Amino acid sequence: MRFLVDECTGPWVARWLREQQHEVFSVYDEARGMDDDDIIKKAADENWILITSEKDFGEKVYRERRHHQGIVILRLEDERAASKIETLRRLLESYATRLPSQFVVVTESRVRFARK
Repeated sequence: MRFLVDECTGPWVARWLREQQHEVFSVYDEARGMDDDDIIKKAADENWILITSEKDFGEKVYRERRHHQGIVILRLEDERAASKIETLRRLLESYATRLPSQFVVVTESRVRFARK
């Protein structure tokens, strides 16, 4: 799969995804400081699933009607890289085929696919 990992999600998540044989664009490593509008545009235009912790992307999708190829919002109490990676591991194990073009909110204990 192709993932665009937002800067707030961090470089460890991007590295772990690469180790899992996914194609990854890491904002932290490759375009630090990139604007959210540019991030969502790049993700949509280049067919990346965006992984972020910023709920602002929900507003971009639902209020501004921005197009996307899939967005995963991590809403975790434990923001450490290990927690993010474990949460993504579980998500990908159970829902990988459902992620493209979906808006998904993930916590440590729950996965919610938002209505379109």
